[in-house]
Amino acid sequence: MFIIDTHTHLYLEQFDEDRAEVMARAEEADVKLMLLPNIDVESIPAVKKMMTEYPAHVKGMMGLHPCSVKPGFEKELDIIEAELRTGDYVAVGEMGLDLYWEKGFLDQQIEAFKQQVEWAKELSLPVVLHVRDAFDESLDLLDEINDDRLTGVFHCFTGGKKEIARINEYGNFYYGMGGVTTFKKAGLDQVIPLLPSDKIILETDSPYLAPTPFRGKRNESAYTKIVAQRVADVLEVSIDKVAEQTTVNAKRLFNLS
Repeated sequence: MFIIDTHTHLYLEQFDEDRAEVMARAEEADVKLMLLPNIDVESIPAVKKMMTEYPAHVKGMMGLHPCSVKPGFEKELDIIEAELRTGDYVAVGEMGLDLYWEKGFLDQQIEAFKQQVEWAKELSLPVVLHVRDAFDESLDLLDEINDDRLTGVFHCFTGGKKEIARINEYGNFYYGMGGVTTFKKAGLDQVIPLLPSDKIILETDSPYLAPTPFRGKRNESAYTKIVAQRVADVLEVSIDKVAEQTTVNAKRLFNLS
C-alpha cells in the first residue's frame, strides 16, 4: 500500500523532539510520501531542512498562508516568490482566505491570493487553498481568475453540496480529506459520496486536526491511514482501493513521479 499525506507541517517545532520517530511511524503506516506546505518567510528554512534530510519521503510547497498576511506582506511575497522560482517545489501553498481569525485584512488576503495564483499559472503548479469561513469569497474570486492553466486542491475541505457543485464546474480542483472526516458532527459522511473519486486526496494537516481516536492530541502523518480507512468505510470500498485511487490523484495533481 502506498499512501500520500498531501498536507502536513512536520517541520514545525512540535516535532523537533521526535521527528525521526514520527517519520518511522508514517513509513510503518504505509504513508510513503509527505508534502510540506509553507506558512510564511520564517518557516522557509525549516521546510528546506526537511526536504534536505528526507529527500525520498518529503516534497515542499511554497506560499504565504492567509493568516500570515499582515502589514508588509508584500515583502514576504517577494521573498517567497524568489524561493518558489528555484524550482524545488511541487505547489504554491499554503495560500487562500481565512475570515475566522482575521476579517480586517480581506483586501490584502485577496491581493496575496491573486498574486500567488499568477505564479501558479506561470509555473504550471497547483495551488493549495486554505479556506476558512470564506467559501463564498474564495469561489467568487476563483470565478474571476480561474482558467485552464489553474489547478489545485481545497485543503481540509469542509464544504457541502452547494460548494461541491461550484467547484466541480471548474473541472480542475481536488478535495483534501483529513481528520475532520472522522468527527461525528462534521457531517462529511454525507459529503464524501458526492465527491468525484478522481478528485479526492488524503491529508493530515499535522500537527493539527488529529482524527478520532486521537482528536485533541498532536496529529502526525501516520494517521493519514485512519483518514483513508474512514473514506473507505463511508464509500463502502476497501482501504486498498482508496489508497490506490488517492495516490494516483495526488501524483496527477502535484506532478509526482
